[in-house]
Amino acid sequence: MENGTLLLNMILLARLGKMNFTDQLNRTITLNQPAKRIVSLVPSQTEFLFDIGLDAEIVGITNFCIHPREKYLSKNRIGGTKSPDIKHVEALNPDLIIANKEENNKADIDLLAKNFPVWISDINTLDDAYAMMVNIGKLTGKEREANVIQQAIERSFKSLPSYSSTLSTIYLIWNKPYMAAGNDTFISHLLEKAGFRNIISATRYPEISLERLQELAPETLLLSSEPYPFNERHCVELQKLLPTTKVGIVDGELFSWYGSRLQYSTSYFIKLINNLKEAS
Repeated sequence: MENGTLLLNMILLARLGKMNFTDQLNRTITLNQPAKRIVSLVPSQTEFLFDIGLDAEIVGITNFCIHPREKYLSKNRIGGTKSPDIKHVEALNPDLIIANKEENNKADIDLLAKNFPVWISDINTLDDAYAMMVNIGKLTGKEREANVIQQAIERSFKSLPSYSSTLSTIYLIWNKPYMAAGNDTFISHLLEKAGFRNIISATRYPEISLERLQELAPETLLLSSEPYPFNERHCVELQKLLPTTKVGIVDGELFSWYGSRLQYSTSYFIKLINNLKEAS
């Protein structure tokens, strides 16, 4: 009976030109399909929107939505992921806002959701990322294009080699204070897929002292290129403190962006892990 009622409601909404969609926080939004004025507050999802063939429909992006470069230069930028210009977003009059639980502030999203449909992703695993891609395809009338990218990424991760042993690893995302990726993050999930073993037992992004780094003595210490831009100077400094650890800079986008950039992650992971194992 409940399924019949749900189907009837969907048919009625469709006849009215409206459809309900549930986001990854189990919130429901109603859209006139497909969305024609989209504001994206999430860099990795912005790139995905462009890659599934949306352009004129995207009316606003953040200062950190840097891919593709030509779109970054030509589109309205509405501030940071954590500090969007609410009035600017409102002036763009979007019929869909794409947000993320972790990357955006709840207070900003709650405020925008009073007047606009806001679809929120929550990404901790590849399966979460795949579901996000499929759902955004449905939201935007680009289901076929979204499925092509999602399925290609899924195939690439299924083809990753399995390693008999993994490298004990700490992945730093920030400096002053040092902050590491915890064991419940998307980064940690990808580390595992790539052949690393995250030895940070804490959740989210805990601070970590130099003394604790020395105590843990990981086989590898990966310094992310973003959000903090670690460079070779940091490698040299940390290598002196951890002489038996392999310290290196890694492409943070390929470990943390959960949109179409994942197409490039697996080949990068294979080269990275092979180089580190050869150096051991």
